[in-house]
Amino acid sequence: MAFTGKYECETQENYDEFLKLIGISDELIEKGRNVKVVTEVIQNGNEFVWTQIYPEKTLTNKFVIGQESEMQTITGKQFKATVKMEGGKLVVDFPNYHHTVEISGGKLVEVSKDFECHV
Repeated sequence: MAFTGKYECETQENYDEFLKLIGISDELIEKGRNVKVVTEVIQNGNEFVWTQIYPEKTLTNKFVIGQESEMQTITGKQFKATVKMEGGKLVVDFPNYHHTVEISGGKLVEVSKDFECHV
């Protein structure tokens, strides 16, 4: 499945709860409420360049499916993760949440859910 494209966020669910989970302040949550984030994806086989464009910041992560990559969250936190492909979806665990991405009806659908880690 090809992910290459430029996508503008159309709708969001549980916006406040998710941003609080990842450590965004109430002030920034309110400021960003009506911002339409643009996600630009370049896919070359299993290699991806994933860019999210915000009004005051651009965040780019590069990764290869199945290989550990250095990533960065919107809050600037650096971490290592391995992005997997499962049933046509990209799947990755960020520090505080589980993230899946798929193309559905020609649109990029991103789902981020909090998770617990039991050791």
